[in-house]
Amino acid sequence: MNYYILITIVFVLITFINLCFLPRLSRKESSSELVSVLVPMRNEERNVRGLIGSLKKITYLPIEFIILDDGSTDRTSELLSEQINGDERFTVVNGKPLPKGWVGKVHACKELSEQAKGTYYLFLDADVRVSPSIIEKVLFQMNRYNAGLVTGFPQFPIPTLLSKLLVPFQHFLVYFHLPLAVANHTTKKAFTAAHGAFMFFKKEAYDECGGHEGVKSSLLEDVHIARRLKEKGRKVTIVNNTHDVTCHMYNSNKEVWSGFLKNIYIGLGRNPLSVAVLSLFYSIFYILPLPLAVYGLLSGDWRYLVPLLAIWLQTFMIDLVSNQAKWHFLVMPFAAICFIIIMWASMLRGLKKQGYVWKGRTYS
Repeated sequence: MNYYILITIVFVLITFINLCFLPRLSRKESSSELVSVLVPMRNEERNVRGLIGSLKKITYLPIEFIILDDGSTDRTSELLSEQINGDERFTVVNGKPLPKGWVGKVHACKELSEQAKGTYYLFLDADVRVSPSIIEKVLFQMNRYNAGLVTGFPQFPIPTLLSKLLVPFQHFLVYFHLPLAVANHTTKKAFTAAHGAFMFFKKEAYDECGGHEGVKSSLLEDVHIARRLKEKGRKVTIVNNTHDVTCHMYNSNKEVWSGFLKNIYIGLGRNPLSVAVLSLFYSIFYILPLPLAVYGLLSGDWRYLVPLLAIWLQTFMIDLVSNQAKWHFLVMPFAAICFIIIMWASMLRGLKKQGYVWKGRTYS
């Protein structure tokens, strides 16, 4: 038991040290270079008003906003025209039919890059909202780290039960398992993470790695394009953008399930052994502490409470840094259970070759 307690305390220390290497977006830097903000949209009528309103408040100049309507069948196009209302910084283009072998979002981003004229490309998802000074802040970090790409995991509102359990897990997995000192200061591609909702490229680095065309069939295009950048000797900087970027990823439990289902097994390299090892790891260190704490309370042996307190403290630190709900750390054991369940569901779907469904399209 003493070794078990020690391990959980070590996890807390590892996480604390790792978070020290996560740069915040606090300082700003100006430039006279054009920035192209590029947003793919497919059936995003619920996000049009919030997105365009957020983009219009960006203070950086010179700037262009290019929106691609990727075959929407709802009111996306109509609402874009209404909300843009003649603002000359905005251009809306209609997406071409999806070619065979391409993932929809990846093809849309490739089309956007062909329209862009900027020295820098900022790819955003339609459900993202940004602070007015976001570009000046990201430029500072890009120049500070001499990076080809600056990315980060936004702050995630969590409106539904499943989102409360699973969505903040994205921060936990990166800030605990990925050594940020290595990820941010070297070009070792094994130590790479990225979030497709917020990707700020130098155009020359984007072109050098082949852009989105180089990852055309990937459902995890953000990580794969970041790895290609590192293969070309370019740094990828992960920043804490949670006070400047919000991503309303999912509005229902069904969307949460579908979103994680398509990403987890692919993110683990389609490796069943990884699923088994992670399931065992999270069962032992993030689920077991709860029944142990109950036993400790009933038996009066307070040692059994320490593992639960340790994982709560570890999760609380990550929640605090990622601007997440302050109570979220309390549900960590239940979040671990959900994480294991969806890992296995994603793996089984992949092994059975049933495909993954997203935005009305099915991918293998």
